[in-house]
Amino acid sequence: MNEKLKLALDEFIHVGVVLVLIIALVSLVTGLIRAFIPQQKLQKRLSKTGKYSGLMGALLGIPTPFCSASMVPVSMGMIEMGAPFAMVFSFLLSAPLANFVVVGFIFGVFGWKVALVYFLIVFLGSIFFGSIAGKTSLKNCVKRIDLNSKAATNTCTAQPATDCATVSSSPTASCGAVQSPCSDTPPPSTGACGASPESNPKLKEAFTFGWALFKRIFPYVLLGAVISAVSAVFVPDAWVEKYLGNNSPLAIPIAAGIGVPLYLRIEMAIPILKALIVKGMSMGAAMALIIGGTGASLPEIAIISSMLKPKAIIAFVGSVMTMAIVGGFIFYFFF
Repeated sequence: MNEKLKLALDEFIHVGVVLVLIIALVSLVTGLIRAFIPQQKLQKRLSKTGKYSGLMGALLGIPTPFCSASMVPVSMGMIEMGAPFAMVFSFLLSAPLANFVVVGFIFGVFGWKVALVYFLIVFLGSIFFGSIAGKTSLKNCVKRIDLNSKAATNTCTAQPATDCATVSSSPTASCGAVQSPCSDTPPPSTGACGASPESNPKLKEAFTFGWALFKRIFPYVLLGAVISAVSAVFVPDAWVEKYLGNNSPLAIPIAAGIGVPLYLRIEMAIPILKALIVKGMSMGAAMALIIGGTGASLPEIAIISSMLKPKAIIAFVGSVMTMAIVGGFIFYFFF
């Protein structure tokens, strides 16, 4: 087998398995939260955020070091719970960019000043773009989860009264049990309509919602894993050094654009970028590449497509690209 194809296959398996496990776990947790937290109270509290919805979404992204696979089921759960779109959009921007893990990596490699400026750029940008999105028609560009396709098939219908001298011999009672109307003691319920001690409607609701989330996102995760494998193997590192390894301001928008197909893993990207900076790459181009690649990579866009319609996806990518370019020029002129 060709060496590059083997590497691409290994990357696909590694990324795919990890992402599938993550979305399975997060989908289940989201379903449990949705089932066991009173929805009316939660929706009432979420709706009260008003003009601060963008701020709340950005704040939620700080303690949640989510990759695209895990932040999408969380975001879809927020939508189903009645969260304003401004909050969801800000969270989608903040979770991959402003979480404490990314900021911590930048702090450890580049120092506190760079980490602070980076955080302010992506955090304030998430608030700004989320607040703007919440006031436009983008709030209608959401794909909701339809749970009505699995309607209940077992119903407890009232049975006609029978005389005490007549005992039904039909084996197909609606609730799964045959009982004589003159019996002194009713038999234990065994059908789906009975209140079995082991049955828990809340758990069933949680698993149903979690499974619906998982099925919705799963194909997009596989697509994201394919894109990740192809970009990791077939995008030469020499391209990055050739087009970004200089101090020209033109390298900043190029870096923001190149970051999208690269699918940067922050733990791998920062040491590479530090080496490129030593070779002459500007700090502005490095930060534009980090923001673009971490915030709106092709695998991430593929997975977000499971919950957002094309118009909202374009707005999402445009928001990340704007933050990458503006942030890149801030770093270019001040660092």
